[in-house]
Amino acid sequence: MSKPPAPGSRPERRSGPPAGGFKRPSHRPEKPAPDRTTPDLAPDGLPQVSIVRRGVERWQGGHPWIYRADLNGDPALEGGEVVRVVDNRGWFLGKAFYSKQSKISLRWLSYDDVPVDTDFFRQRLAQANAMRQRALPGETTYRLVHGEADLLPGLVVDRYGDCLSVQFLTPGTEQRKQLIVALLVELFKPRAIVNRSDVGVRALEGLPQEKGVLYGELSGPVPYDEGLVRVRADLMEGQKTGAFLDQRENHVMAAQYAFGEALDCFSYVGGFALQLATRAQKVTAVEISEQAAGQLRANAAANKLSNVDVVVANAFDYLRDTLDEGHRFDTIVLDPPSFAKNKDAIPGALRGYKELNLRAIQLLRPGGFLITASCTYHIDEQGFEDMLVSAATDAKRRVQIIEKRGAGKDHPVLLNLRETRYLKCFVLRVL
Repeated sequence: MSKPPAPGSRPERRSGPPAGGFKRPSHRPEKPAPDRTTPDLAPDGLPQVSIVRRGVERWQGGHPWIYRADLNGDPALEGGEVVRVVDNRGWFLGKAFYSKQSKISLRWLSYDDVPVDTDFFRQRLAQANAMRQRALPGETTYRLVHGEADLLPGLVVDRYGDCLSVQFLTPGTEQRKQLIVALLVELFKPRAIVNRSDVGVRALEGLPQEKGVLYGELSGPVPYDEGLVRVRADLMEGQKTGAFLDQRENHVMAAQYAFGEALDCFSYVGGFALQLATRAQKVTAVEISEQAAGQLRANAAANKLSNVDVVVANAFDYLRDTLDEGHRFDTIVLDPPSFAKNKDAIPGALRGYKELNLRAIQLLRPGGFLITASCTYHIDEQGFEDMLVSAATDAKRRVQIIEKRGAGKDHPVLLNLRETRYLKCFVLRVL
């Protein structure tokens, strides 16, 4: 019979398993779930949200979005709050807007532990405007705030002279609507502020679509100058916030290349067509909307441009039929709407872009110019260029790239957020 071990000594190791063999527990004991009935609060009273290592690396790498999968549990918040962001150790990383329903849970506001208050938003708005004043001296029509790119996530503000058109896209900005409107009035003394939050992305945040006048009075469309022409923006009923300000510089550029007989597809109210008409002998503007076509005719008449022929038609059908008829052009502009709302739609979008550009290349006389654009951010510049190569190859035409352009300077691109670099515009010459 073996002796029991002396007090303090180690028992002898056995060379084999204990009698009866090893037995695994039928299930592992579960860790108690953290209590999330109330949010974690920091010493300053702000809710505190912890993110996992992958989220920390994304945050420190400069990307302004943190997805729900990178949170440590459910913060048990309603959405729209300014929160302190910390890592697993509780170390402070910055402050952000929190969204409850969106896959994007956190939108970066600051790396510094500063109050996100009235002065914070006043300073961000003033900084955004100061950049436009430097980049576009003398201009009174421009995008004043470009969301994340201006460090104001979920907020878009377009300026049309003494009127502002605003989109509140997330709970963080929606809940601060009155504050933002008050600051816009203080800083810019507008005649009217229009709410154009009638966009589908708000549904992703659990917000309804909204549209209306938030401040002042709006008596009708607002006129503004664009290069050599004067156009009008319908801030209440027009697309986006009233006009496509991201293409303003490209509209003006188009006049430089226009000559002979020109074709503008997806014309809307004439952003490109009117500029082409200042140089080309004749412009055919193709627009599927009767209402937009009517506005285009009115804009052409107001600018005394009698060489614009507006055709209400589907651009795909028009290009095919015109090619079959043997008609040719010297200048063509393609500015279609986005063809892909998600990554699954990319193959179909590329087929659509290729069909348009293939037919346009075939329709151009030797030496003609094609100005072609895409606002689909799921297709990057290289993907768009590869599509153009394929179209030119199938058309059996040699094509030069003259310019690669994007949105105007009032639509800055935030490094590490490719979504802010969504617009591609190529100027091509077909030989």
